[in-house]
Amino acid sequence: MDRKSWIMWLIVSAVVGLLLAVAIPFFTKSSSKPLDDSSSSKSESSMEQQQASAAPSSSPMEYEVFLSFRGPDVRNNFGDFLYTFLVRENIRTFRDDEELPKGEKIDPALIKAIEESKVYIPIFSPDYAGSKSCLQELAQMLKCCKQEKDHIILPIFFMTEPGDVRRQEGAYKEPFKQLIKKKKLDAGTIKEFEEALREVGKLKGWHVTKSDGQGAIAKEVVEKVRKHLDTSYTLVTDELVGIDSHVEEVTNLLNLGYEGVKIVGIYGMAGIGKTTIAKAVYNKVRGQLDYYCFVEDVREILLGHDGVINLQSKIISGILRTDHKVKDAKEGIRVIKERVFKRKVLIVLDDVDDRFRFNQTLGNLDDFFPKSRFIITTRNKRVLEFLGESKLYEPREMSHDHALQLFSKHAFRTDNPPKEEAVLSKKFVTVATGHPLTLKVFGSLLFHRDRIFWEAKLIELKDIPPTEVLERLKISYNDLEYNVRQIFLDISCSFIGEKKDFPEYMWSDCNFHPVPGIRTLVDRSLLKLNERNEFWMHDLIRDLGRTIIREEDNLHPWKRSRIWSNVDALDLLESEEGSDLVEVLRVNMAETDLELTDKNFKKLSGLRYLEVHNGRLTGDFRGILPHVRWLRLHECSSVPSDLNLKKLVILDMHGCPVEDGWGGWSGIKAARKLKAINLSFCGKLRTAPDLSQCRSLEFIHFWNCWEMSGELHIGNFKNLTVLSLTMTEITKLTGNIGRLKNLQAIDSGHLIELPSGISRLSSLKILKLTSLKPQSQEVVVVLPTSLKHLSLSGMISSTLPSSLNSLLIHGCEPLVRLPSLANLNNLKELKLMRIQVREIQGLGDMEMLETLVISNAPNLIHLNGLENLLLLKTLKVEGCDVLEKLPSISNLTKLEVLEIISCRSLSEIQGLGELGELSLSTLYIVDCPAESLLRSVWKLGRLRELYLYPFETDGHHLSSREQFLDLSGLRDIKKELPDLSGLKNLKVLNIAGCTQLMEIRGLEQLESLESIDMSGCKSIKKLPDLSGLKNLEKLIIDECTQLTEVVGLEMLDLLEYLFMSGCSSIKELPDLSGLDSIVTLDISECTRLTEVVGLEYLESLQQLKMANCRIKKLPDLSGLKHLHELDITGCVELAEVTGIENLEGLTIMR
Repeated sequence: MDRKSWIMWLIVSAVVGLLLAVAIPFFTKSSSKPLDDSSSSKSESSMEQQQASAAPSSSPMEYEVFLSFRGPDVRNNFGDFLYTFLVRENIRTFRDDEELPKGEKIDPALIKAIEESKVYIPIFSPDYAGSKSCLQELAQMLKCCKQEKDHIILPIFFMTEPGDVRRQEGAYKEPFKQLIKKKKLDAGTIKEFEEALREVGKLKGWHVTKSDGQGAIAKEVVEKVRKHLDTSYTLVTDELVGIDSHVEEVTNLLNLGYEGVKIVGIYGMAGIGKTTIAKAVYNKVRGQLDYYCFVEDVREILLGHDGVINLQSKIISGILRTDHKVKDAKEGIRVIKERVFKRKVLIVLDDVDDRFRFNQTLGNLDDFFPKSRFIITTRNKRVLEFLGESKLYEPREMSHDHALQLFSKHAFRTDNPPKEEAVLSKKFVTVATGHPLTLKVFGSLLFHRDRIFWEAKLIELKDIPPTEVLERLKISYNDLEYNVRQIFLDISCSFIGEKKDFPEYMWSDCNFHPVPGIRTLVDRSLLKLNERNEFWMHDLIRDLGRTIIREEDNLHPWKRSRIWSNVDALDLLESEEGSDLVEVLRVNMAETDLELTDKNFKKLSGLRYLEVHNGRLTGDFRGILPHVRWLRLHECSSVPSDLNLKKLVILDMHGCPVEDGWGGWSGIKAARKLKAINLSFCGKLRTAPDLSQCRSLEFIHFWNCWEMSGELHIGNFKNLTVLSLTMTEITKLTGNIGRLKNLQAIDSGHLIELPSGISRLSSLKILKLTSLKPQSQEVVVVLPTSLKHLSLSGMISSTLPSSLNSLLIHGCEPLVRLPSLANLNNLKELKLMRIQVREIQGLGDMEMLETLVISNAPNLIHLNGLENLLLLKTLKVEGCDVLEKLPSISNLTKLEVLEIISCRSLSEIQGLGELGELSLSTLYIVDCPAESLLRSVWKLGRLRELYLYPFETDGHHLSSREQFLDLSGLRDIKKELPDLSGLKNLKVLNIAGCTQLMEIRGLEQLESLESIDMSGCKSIKKLPDLSGLKNLEKLIIDECTQLTEVVGLEMLDLLEYLFMSGCSSIKELPDLSGLDSIVTLDISECTRLTEVVGLEYLESLQQLKMANCRIKKLPDLSGLKHLHELDITGCVELAEVTGIENLEGLTIMR
């Protein structure tokens, strides 16, 4: 650099230094102290300098970066550049550029700052080695880096050479020499300083010369610091087993590329993994935002005094990584807004409940900088209502494989259980039902425990989950109101799997307000409703409810409010004990001779729900069961005629032998509150009972009352919503049906004509008329425009309402032409069965169609328009004898299921192979001569189920994604199948009846296989080694007459079923003693087999079939405690069988 440039560089440096000195007045010795937040609102500049990087820390006052330089050398140029950029990035930086005071000892506060910092930046300027304080700091930095693996040194060589620093030569020689002399350093100190200079001088850093752009280098240093701190502040999470798919889905919901602000809610039951998922997502994405913080236990914070203020303080402290308190909520919102001004922020709030209000805590969403993101986890879905469904995520239970891995991590401190504990481990995993917290608790509980303890705990934990799990789950229950608790306890004890309609009737009459109550339980992840509106609970939630009931009285079940255990129920009824505390009682009398009388129920005056199966009820029931709302008597051989039904809301007598003359009908007439009656399978009823006085009826179910005939008058039931007459002989509905404005579903039996007034049923959604009088032409009928699901047999209307979602036309043989379906714009499901039509008009216009089923249409010649059904997911075509080809299905990119069966003229399926890697997962092709089919099949990369019959393969590899492969009966297969080794996800393989198959290549590599059926493969002589099939549970090799051995069989410790009858070439089996799980062993007709080694150790064995074998001797079978069937028919060389006298469960012996 020439003299002129050198002078210009000095002038620029001086000007920049002066500007920085004016703009940043705190660049003095006071900057070695924590920055003062009180002045944050004075200017944007000072606010930026005082903000800290938004991430959590173990100590809110710690520094992240220690900046060491010699003041006279670096101040007002590179040192200030770097410091300013670090502070502007909210990186808490300690700067020390002063000499030591006269005491000559390094300040303890300085040592503390070095120890707390994670990044050290020494700026080696020409006179750095002349400063004792700088060298002491450098030595301390090196010491800390050796002690803490996550601490690093990033050296800056400012106007110096790294070699000079390492060797104390050149520019560093004289200053260091003078320091030793001036400070009279002892030999130990000199050695320590030399080592520090030598070691740090070796590190890769930045070499700054006069010609370099110092601002650019400073920014590069800051970026390196930021990346290291991102790694340092990674949240510690639990074992991340099976987490990837959850993280991917939540990350997709965050949509980091979207310019606006987004909030994503993660909801679910306690212990399902919400926090773990949130932490993993936080760790993954936080580096893409400017500030970030993770606040745990928000629910607990809000429960305390000044909850909102404390939460705001936590958020601000997390963002700044410094302790910060606010005085009130208004100030908190202001400070948050100021701190994240013009910066992208990620804030995660974990375990939020309904006390949380976003606006009251964080202010308006619009105030945050674009691309900011929020994640909220909660047990209560209602907290997230403002987000909309598209931004919510509910974690699923863990898969069995991942659950076993997580359990093993805690029980064995490995990813997989030891072989000898695999079976028992899987039983614990099954009990835990994929619940992460339970798996961890189970595993930790069993760690270093013996097998006896394991077996005892398994029995205990099947009924009562661990206390730690229950206490976590109970938090949600404790927050419920009284009426919602009653609904929860009823469901957990008695109504899992029950449709919600009948329970709602009962709860409404008990003033439990079921509609909002059920919604609350669903929102809090304590309950789910499936697509059929049936109640479903996770097993742990169910057990929580039942544990709460047990705790009402641990010793006396009859003092509990709900009794669901059949043992407890029988004990109560047999002893005639009980109390008015019992509200819900279920009992099955199938295994007892006890006849129930009024005496058994006399003390149970508080019952509101009574369920009896297979019982016989006799006696005087007047005055008994005064509060019963729901009486469910299923297949009871005798029903009293004097039941007290005044408060009855639901009467269910499924399968009871009541007749027309039964005396109880008068009591039913008095049940003025009756809303539902179910008389299904009451086969002795010849006429419908007179229910005319039960004006509150909403549900009438006479299904399978096959003797019931004549007419049914329903005009008086103004509240009727459901009428089911399937499998009855009722031929006509009478009364002013058009008045039934609430009627939503009619499922008729043998009605011979449509009811009059049906067009006026404005609420009707479901109409099933399956036995109408056959018509040879279309009938003009006006159907209600509210109709969603229509099923017609025998006739069809010339006009169909466009509101239909589902249409089934069945058995209209006289019709040769269907009306046009072009107007059915909302139709999603179309099923046409037993029809004589040649074409389907308007098929291509049904743009919303997802399911198309055509069965037994022998005259159908084409399916024009099929290629336009772009949303079609399921296509099933069966028994279309003259159909020669389908339109190209290459456009049907959403097609998941394709079944073509018995279409004997079909020679081609155009476009099948072009579906490639799209959606097709299930393919059934049966009895169709489509010659080119298999060349397309092997291109279907997403297939999971494949059934072909009968076809010849061409030797190509199959897809890697199949889980179910059925090639049974492929008699044309010559010698071998395609190589199966790529089917890593295959669980079920069925090649039964492939009589010419001689080899199965790749079978030994299918580690996911659970079931193999290769019965009747008469040409196979040898199988690959099966020892690697660790998940195999069922092996069927019956009638493999040329098979000589089964290598690796003894290693299949999860095998439960082994069928190998008729394997007449097998002379011996390996030692079977390791097959701990085997339940059924069938070696019948293995005529060359003379011995079964290890049989006496198969403790789980229940069935042993060995008919017509040459077995000469069996071991003592007394250890087979679970054996209940033994077949040794035709074993003429077997002299004796010892030990069977001790087998108490043996019931079948041949």
